Amino acid sequence: MTVRLERDGDVAVLVLDNPPVNLFDAAVLDALEARVDELADLTAPGRPDRPRAVLVRAEGRVVSAGVDVSLFAAIAEGPDAEAAGGALWARLLRTVQTLEDLPVPTVFAAHALTLTAAFELALACDLLVAAEGASFGLVELVVGLTPSMGGPQRLAERAGAARAKELVFTGERYSAASLHSWGVVNRVLPDEGFADAALALARQVAAGPTVAHAATKTLVATASRQGVRAADDAVPAVSGALFGTEDLHGAVASFLAEGPGKATHRGR
Repeated sequence: MTVRLERDGDVAVLVLDNPPVNLFDAAVLDALEARVDELADLTAPGRPDRPRAVLVRAEGRVVSAGVDVSLFAAIAEGPDAEAAGGALWARLLRTVQTLEDLPVPTVFAAHALTLTAAFELALACDLLVAAEGASFGLVELVVGLTPSMGGPQRLAERAGAARAKELVFTGERYSAASLHSWGVVNRVLPDEGFADAALALARQVAAGPTVAHAATKTLVATASRQGVRAADDAVPAVSGALFGTEDLHGAVASFLAEGPGKATHRGR
């Protein structure tokens, strides 16, 4: 299966596996859409077996060399190319937004070269961690396109408009260290042991207060899209609801009895 879901305790693992270089072709895009929709169902509040974090990773020597260009050729050479192109981007943006809106933390692990669609997918995740040897690029200019799975706007959200334009206009590859300095990559980790370290981070966030993490995602997204005051306005309802969770009740009792950091969260 080119895109599959695995489970590691409370962590759901979304794996891209389309050798040799994990190109995003039509079959991969179909599978990605299906697996992300499955994640939305699995992580829905109230499910007793819900994963409490998602890790996105890839098999092979690269994360992805990008999109299979024959996909674009088929659209460009077909009838009503503009409408077909727009329909493609609308569909892929829905998948990106579904991943972005999951009510649990998401971690993207980039162990090596991460181009175009894979990079845009990474930018939809809450945390982006990269191996020291990883590199990134939005190189759509080589086929006369602009990145259209949400990459430019999410780059601008993380690094600012000028940086987003530079990365897209040049089509260059950027190191993990460079993008960390821009605020795009959260953490740069050693190449050796990278997979285990990325999984450990996903396990760490999965062990936290899941409903509170969902509230954090809501408030940050509201601030980014509508401004800080809009996020302030959302706080009473979003954060007030946390006082009804088992996690808060248990953590407060644990804090008072044993001190901070001893609580075990159940994710509800």
